[in-house]
Amino acid sequence: MRKFLIILNPIAGKGNALKALPKINAALEAEGVSFELIQTKGPGDALNIAREHPLDDETVVVAAGGDGTCNEVANGLLLRQHDKPPLYGLLPIGRGNDFAYNSGVGEDLDKALEILVHAEPKPLDAGIVTGGYFPEGRYFVNGVGIGFDTKVGFEAAKYKIPSGFAYVVGAIICIVKYGRDPILQVDYTGADGESGSFRQNTALLSIMNGIRMGGVFRMAPNAKTDDGLLDFCTIRQLRSRRRLIWLVLQYTKGAQGGFEETTMGRALKYHITAPDGGIVAHCDGETVCTDGKELEMVCIPGALRIIKP
Repeated sequence: MRKFLIILNPIAGKGNALKALPKINAALEAEGVSFELIQTKGPGDALNIAREHPLDDETVVVAAGGDGTCNEVANGLLLRQHDKPPLYGLLPIGRGNDFAYNSGVGEDLDKALEILVHAEPKPLDAGIVTGGYFPEGRYFVNGVGIGFDTKVGFEAAKYKIPSGFAYVVGAIICIVKYGRDPILQVDYTGADGESGSFRQNTALLSIMNGIRMGGVFRMAPNAKTDDGLLDFCTIRQLRSRRRLIWLVLQYTKGAQGGFEETTMGRALKYHITAPDGGIVAHCDGETVCTDGKELEMVCIPGALRIIKP
């Protein structure tokens, strides 16, 4: 019978995660499954528990929290020595649950608990970004944001309101502050070895395993978490704030493709440099750099096995 190690972040959801604890315990006890639940005590704790806690190959390690908890647990699992991809589960109790949405688990806790106990594991790709504050690399399961997206995320984190609303407020503030964008050189390689590149003043660049970030923004509407590739979507320097507002609104519908300022595609590996200006980037909400000069991102196909529909 499947066993679970649940790593719960009690301050996820702006401190509301603990309210879900009785429901989680009751649901798993009613199913008669074996589980251990550990609450984290601070940043990095979920990563360390996932990396160091004794496990066997059939124990599902569950991230109970938001996107930050998902990222930490995934990093901990991928830093372990393992003979086959680790088993990974999700319970969405954070303020932002983009990865739970993107993976197909969804954002309803009752449904997620049912999936966790009864669904089967499926392959899940991960990515690794190298550079900035992570010269040895940081894994991600949702995506990397560069430029406007990251600045919005930093701004949104200041507000104790639901994630989608916070990102809208952050976007408005960043639009007001909008200025000259850095020049980025982006070189990418597909799974078949075919390469491509572009160089531009870049307002926004998303390298995505999943579809959505920020609760409402569909950064890569065609992305799949198990195709062995990372999707990208980029917008070059815009001629006006009005045009930026228009394109940001298109992101909420995943309709940004097809506009002259937008380029989309997918690849296995990316190398990004900033010959003029600096790179502001995050991965799954974790700050990667605020004035970087070089980053590399690579997809790791089937890095994890996720319990999903």
